[in-house]
Amino acid sequence: MNKKQPNMNVGAAILFVIFGLLFFVLVVRYFSIQITGEVAGQQLAAKAQQKYSRVGVLPSTRGIIFDRNGEVVAEDTTSYTLVAILDKKMTTDPKKPKHVVNPEKTAQELAKIIKMDESAIYEILTKGIKKGRFQVEFGKAGKDISHETKNKIEALKLPGITFIRDSKRFYPNGIFASHVVGYVDRNQETNKEVGKMGIEKSLNKELTGENGKITYESDLWGYILPNGKEKVIPAKNGHDVYLTIDKKIQTFLEDAMEKVAKDYKPKKIIGVVADAKTGEILAMGQRPSFHPKTREGIAKGWHNEAIETSFEPGSTMKIFTLAAAVEEKVFNPDEYYESGSYRVTEKDKAIHDHNGSGWGSITYLEGVQRSSNVAFAKIANEKLGFDKLREYLTKFGFDKPTGIDLPNEATGKIQYHYPIEKITTAYGQGTAITPIQQIQAATAIANNGKMMKPQIVKRIVNHDTGETIKEMEPEVVSTPISADTAKKVRDYLETVVTSPKGTGTRYQIEGYSVAGKTGTANIPGPDGKYLRGANNYIFSFLGMAPKENPRLIVYVAVQQPQLEGADTGIGAIPVSAVFKPVMQNSLHYLNIKPSTVDKADVYELPNIVGKQVEKTVKNLKDKDIEVVVLGEGEKVIGQQPEPGTAILEGEKVVIQTNGELTAPDMTGWSLRDVMKVANLTGMKLHSKGKGYVVQQNVKPQSQIRKGDYLIVELKTPEEQWQEELNSNDEQESEEENKKEKVQD
Repeated sequence: MNKKQPNMNVGAAILFVIFGLLFFVLVVRYFSIQITGEVAGQQLAAKAQQKYSRVGVLPSTRGIIFDRNGEVVAEDTTSYTLVAILDKKMTTDPKKPKHVVNPEKTAQELAKIIKMDESAIYEILTKGIKKGRFQVEFGKAGKDISHETKNKIEALKLPGITFIRDSKRFYPNGIFASHVVGYVDRNQETNKEVGKMGIEKSLNKELTGENGKITYESDLWGYILPNGKEKVIPAKNGHDVYLTIDKKIQTFLEDAMEKVAKDYKPKKIIGVVADAKTGEILAMGQRPSFHPKTREGIAKGWHNEAIETSFEPGSTMKIFTLAAAVEEKVFNPDEYYESGSYRVTEKDKAIHDHNGSGWGSITYLEGVQRSSNVAFAKIANEKLGFDKLREYLTKFGFDKPTGIDLPNEATGKIQYHYPIEKITTAYGQGTAITPIQQIQAATAIANNGKMMKPQIVKRIVNHDTGETIKEMEPEVVSTPISADTAKKVRDYLETVVTSPKGTGTRYQIEGYSVAGKTGTANIPGPDGKYLRGANNYIFSFLGMAPKENPRLIVYVAVQQPQLEGADTGIGAIPVSAVFKPVMQNSLHYLNIKPSTVDKADVYELPNIVGKQVEKTVKNLKDKDIEVVVLGEGEKVIGQQPEPGTAILEGEKVVIQTNGELTAPDMTGWSLRDVMKVANLTGMKLHSKGKGYVVQQNVKPQSQIRKGDYLIVELKTPEEQWQEELNSNDEQESEEENKKEKVQD
């Protein structure tokens, strides 16, 4: 017992020393931490802050896109994603399960509300359970759930069924200027929405907001401490964008294009409506189009055709060649030239009018009306000169992009190296330009010489404060022609629409004067040669109204419409089916008064029976009345119209003489004038078709008698023009076949 005592004392002493050292270390450490506030080189306060501080994200909202009048075109809305919790650990109270208990019942009930088969829902749930997944989603059917659908599902009180709140881009008008507005997609890396087309892409930076954050102190379980510090950095929402698009006019365009697409099934339709004074785009659309929310249809048309695609414009290009000639004072509308064909040099292949043979010796104004290639070739080479024409191509902006606020704008491709290319450029072949370039150039014609930059954005506004950040003002790009030239060109272009010889008669609008030009553009085939066939063209029309002081410019192009029967090849039919309702409805909507039409002089036709033919003809012609004389007699024995009839300036009066009757050449006559001949001579009239006479069974100057048949065929100017074009195609095709046989 005594021996153990010393050992115990030694052990106690050792333990005392050890615990004393430990206590000393703890005391030193305690005071060290108190004084320095650091552990292992790290601040304890910072570690505590890190452990008990929480950071919450305050999501920003993408800016709203409006039309010019404040109608919503695109905005963010709340959406929900359907989720099924499968993990049993989420349930702490069996009476209130927080996971899917009965997959079969859950699938059965959900199938009644979401667009998904019961078997597919059941398979997703059961597979998820087998694989031990915490939760599952339901693909496309379970995304973008509306608040109304969410409420219906919640009312089912299905265990484990919950929702993840999110935002989505909403396009309330569906297929509405889709390529202009564009769409957004979520970036998988940043989880942010990014614009992929149209305004959503070009103004993505302005539309995208910055998320805010909230920093707060919490306890171990994440609950906010009563006296904890809180710091909030508010979110900055994206700016709102107001477009120049007018929802009403855009709807006119969408409806017209949809109808033509359904009736004629063309490969493409392009339509643009612009304010002639400011260059603002009031409507822009195309077919095929797509739905910006679902992307349905986007595979058929990724590009904004009016902006991103250049193609041969066809005869709408003649507007600007004409304007250049008028500005340089080398265009004489009353000067005659020989139509048909023209060879720029001896080495070059001759170019032809669209009917192959022309119309003989005609005035340059008639050449404009008939869309004569030869007229414009001669203007370019012999009147203007190629160098001067090239200067005007630059002045009208055809060799550079317009700078409109839309992505991927193409530029014109002017082929202007060889004489034949310079000739064809003058009437719209070989060289390729975009529709938006044509719109910009047309503003110079419509706006008294001032060419306006096309604009699609009206202003950008701070979403949170309502402050206007940027206001777009009308911008004059250049002044390629004078106001006097612009007026003269509009007068000439009006005759394309009003003259019986014009190619644009189908584009007349009741109550309004329209100035414009038709276009028929060739389409290159895969072999480099132009496609052949009555409908293998891009048919177009570029028009403005009212002609005296244009407010609107409308461009419509229809590629390869499926026309059948009597309509085959008459491309003006589908083009006018878009142009006319859009232009007319837009003019009415904008409260633009109808054109003031000068009343023609009215002359009451006297009784001229029994009077001398020569003197009578002179008196009537002095009053600008066209006189047709039947027979070679010296005395008038009959007249049409009857005495006392009101005759308009320019109307035909047919008089019968006492000599032998011969048939007049009635080509180009209206049916009303043909009836005058039939009534006077007693011939039996039979007519076929509508429009103006193209063929008669009785040869001109041949003898006619009472009771003979007078058979006439009538066609509209568009039908005549397209028939001539098709005939020329067949001739060229035959020539190519002959050449190929010779080579073989």
